[in-house]
Amino acid sequence: MKIDVLLGLQWGDEGKGKIVDVLTPNYNIIARFQGGPNAGHTLFFNEHKYTLHLIPSGIFRPGTINIIGNGVVLDPVIFSEEIKKLSETGHDLTKNLLIARKAHLILPTHRILDAASEKSKGDSKIGSTLKGIGPAYMDKTGRNGLRVGDIFTPGFKEKYTFLKNKHLKMLELYDFEYDVEKYEKEWFEGIETIKTFESIDCEHYIAKALSEGKKILAEGAQGTMLDIDYGSYPFVTSSNTVCAGACTGLGVSPKHIGEVYGIFKAYATRVGSGPFPTELFDETGKQIRDIGNEYGSTTGRERRCGWLDLPALKYAVFINGVTQLIMMKSDVLNSFEKIKIAVAYEKNGKVIDYIPFETDVELTPIYKEFEGWKNNSTTTKFEELPAELINYITYIEKELQIPIKIISYGPDRTQTLFR
Repeated sequence: MKIDVLLGLQWGDEGKGKIVDVLTPNYNIIARFQGGPNAGHTLFFNEHKYTLHLIPSGIFRPGTINIIGNGVVLDPVIFSEEIKKLSETGHDLTKNLLIARKAHLILPTHRILDAASEKSKGDSKIGSTLKGIGPAYMDKTGRNGLRVGDIFTPGFKEKYTFLKNKHLKMLELYDFEYDVEKYEKEWFEGIETIKTFESIDCEHYIAKALSEGKKILAEGAQGTMLDIDYGSYPFVTSSNTVCAGACTGLGVSPKHIGEVYGIFKAYATRVGSGPFPTELFDETGKQIRDIGNEYGSTTGRERRCGWLDLPALKYAVFINGVTQLIMMKSDVLNSFEKIKIAVAYEKNGKVIDYIPFETDVELTPIYKEFEGWKNNSTTTKFEELPAELINYITYIEKELQIPIKIISYGPDRTQTLFR
């Protein structure tokens, strides 16, 4: 058996949560492989809206095991809050949610360091969600971090105090007011919540599951263009959001990777700072934001909106080895008479069809224009879609040389067309 991977091809917010939920009945295990509570996966079903930050999106399907993998950084406070909210809606997760022992913990001082660092950057800030993600990953790579497995050891509080004091020394470099004690109380209460869940050696658990013929889907967070190595650095997240991150984030080899589902919106969005060549600053951009409800599920910030960026999409498809494409939010563009796709850029008077190294260089998009579509039907047959929408989809498929297998035309799990 092989592990299938589902990830975003843009700057995050592509709709991964919905599709994981839709695909979960085909899998025995859903495993989140990177990121932290800076992610927000939104699901709609049975007239309810759920937003998940740390918990895998397969959690609402009975009988499916969900794993928070070792590549995730876990905030005990946010985790505890999620568990409580889901419990209040009748969802008991203690039997189908497992936590990797090697997953790193976000400390209260990680969040304070994140906020202090971002404030100190002034106008050059990167747009952090202020969840402590960056500082937690810095301690991980610096070999100072605390892991979930540590909370069960006798010397845990001593380890915590040592790392906390190190952070407090670092905070002396900033002109920043903070109060760690209140959050610290909630943090240790969250640690007790984590202890009520089964913790596992993720790599051994998955190896055994594969040997037993179990079907596994690895769930990514954020998007390819926010990858720490291959995104628009430095305006990126602190983990590997690409397919290779599933290997390191779950403890599996590349030979065990099967299908790679790449998700993208019919247009493009971005939250926070950083380059976004197709961004629209006019009424069209505002329309897309309003119709698509493009506001961050984690931060509530307005998402920057623009047309689909084909060079960026080609790049993401190659980096990830995508085998199947999933196009989201085609319904958001229903009311537009003309729709555009950027097919190349103009840089310093030259036409290029790739993303350059420089993130501060001005790229002028070169667009191909398409007729808009009016799709108010709920058809489950691709051939019955408006001709203009079919033309849009087939053009993207031809350019990327990858089939678009799923088309989403609404937020509910039922508003999904399979080809």
